[in-house]
Amino acid sequence: MKRFLLQGAAGVFFGAFLMTLAVFAAVWTGQESLNGSLFVKNAIGFMLCGWLFAVTPLFFEIQSLRLIQQTALHFFAAACPYFVLAFTIGWVPFNLQSALFAVLVFLLIYVIIWLSFYFYFKREARRMNEKLNRL
Repeated sequence: MKRFLLQGAAGVFFGAFLMTLAVFAAVWTGQESLNGSLFVKNAIGFMLCGWLFAVTPLFFEIQSLRLIQQTALHFFAAACPYFVLAFTIGWVPFNLQSALFAVLVFLLIYVIIWLSFYFYFKREARRMNEKLNRL
């Protein structure tokens, strides 16, 4: 539970940091004024996304589940709330073309990140096994 709370808090702070960078980018590119209610709505969305993407990887620490089960739980626990949030806030327009494009981009990014972690940990396990075999 302590790990969940710490990762969740770190995710909220990271989401707030990303929102700050987004606002800096908007101001830097010439946006002279910001809509207050839109700012608050997006800030809350960024913080919720930060929390969501910080706590859902904890599924991969449940050793009693196989990797495919961990991945499926993580994917649906991350994707479903994200898309509800994205449609509610307005990050993704609520039409078929935009929704399909957003899902495809999400899947592409998810697969790239998943494969990156998979091959990284596979390489680390191989290196650790080689070190153990040398003992």
